[in-house]
Amino acid sequence: MRLKRLGLGRHVRAGLVGAAVLAAAGGTLFAAGPPAMLLAADATDSPITGFTGKCIDVADANTANGTAVQLYDCNGTGAQRWSSPGDGTLRAFGKCLDIQAAGTTDGTSVWLWDCHGEANQQWVITEAHDIVNPATDRCLDVRGYDNANRTPLQIWPCTGAANQKWFNSKAENPPANDGGVDGSGGVDGSGGDDGGGGDAPAGFVVSEDQFNAMFPARNPFYTYGGLTAALGAYPGFATSGDDTTKKREAAAFLANVGHETGGLTHVTEQNTANHPHYCDPGQPYGCPAGQSAYYGRGPTQLSWNFNYKAAGDALGIDLLNNPGLVESDASVAWKTALWYWNTQSGPGTMTPHAAMTNNSGFGQTIRSINGALECDGKNPAQVQNRMANYLRFVQVLGTTPGDNLVC
Repeated sequence: MRLKRLGLGRHVRAGLVGAAVLAAAGGTLFAAGPPAMLLAADATDSPITGFTGKCIDVADANTANGTAVQLYDCNGTGAQRWSSPGDGTLRAFGKCLDIQAAGTTDGTSVWLWDCHGEANQQWVITEAHDIVNPATDRCLDVRGYDNANRTPLQIWPCTGAANQKWFNSKAENPPANDGGVDGSGGVDGSGGDDGGGGDAPAGFVVSEDQFNAMFPARNPFYTYGGLTAALGAYPGFATSGDDTTKKREAAAFLANVGHETGGLTHVTEQNTANHPHYCDPGQPYGCPAGQSAYYGRGPTQLSWNFNYKAAGDALGIDLLNNPGLVESDASVAWKTALWYWNTQSGPGTMTPHAAMTNNSGFGQTIRSINGALECDGKNPAQVQNRMANYLRFVQVLGTTPGDNLVC
């Protein structure tokens, strides 16, 4: 199945603490815990601890401009001692934590540079323990969700995941690593499912309020009712195994379709120039709806005449002649996504449903959906986007992500 890739929308952060939180003090930064000042006012230079208890580190204790800033085992050296003079900067060796070349794109590295007071050296701490650059509205992030020494740090849309949580080791104690989520118990740190209410249909592990919390800016086409109406087509979806397995599968499915559609904001493929390209004339049934009728639609951006034919045959709907149903009927759209999830392995070795029910892990769902283009280092940024969705969604559902999160 050819799936069109759509970029994930930016995660706008709320609740930024004022720059005064960066008091004239210093600290090592580490990940996750109760709200507290990142750099306490009475602290001297100290480490900043983060993902899996490792520290923000200046590579090889080099003081030259352009030296990489990375994750490394905490060792108490000057390369891990950070302070702020109260001007919104974070400093080590008298130089500033700086976004490389004032970049604004996802994945831009951070490094050490002479302090100059410009926007790419400004950092604000949130009550949720994110370190945010206001100019880009992006968080300080451990690249690739990797905890290996020398993993580079970068800027990335804020996801709420553990690889973006930082603490002052002088003022706070880091929590034990829990495998990926930030320990807050809810998507907004409030616990539970972001407000309660909105009961789910019998047997479905996602309530309407939880669905709304996952996709607060979704297109009105993608209704919760459309999703629940489609569930009967594949009754094994999110009902197999124990409660944890059910919730993980639902979170994994919604994480991937959220990635495909920019947070359920796109119903159809946005690049209209591609629309004529999805008719394979070699199929015996041709393209009866027209050369340009089989562009990407719905939660998995179903495309190509042969996929519309296969999905329609499986669902008992004539999608070959009526592909527009996937963008006009929410239940049909969700059914096509469930068809792929439950029956197709794509470039992988198993269906995404099988991957989540046999504990192969979320990474195998990525491989089955777009592994040929994303897995094995081909596009780690896209893999990270999918995983960030998944980590948020398992939090909303009150469960854990499990192992094997990347492919």
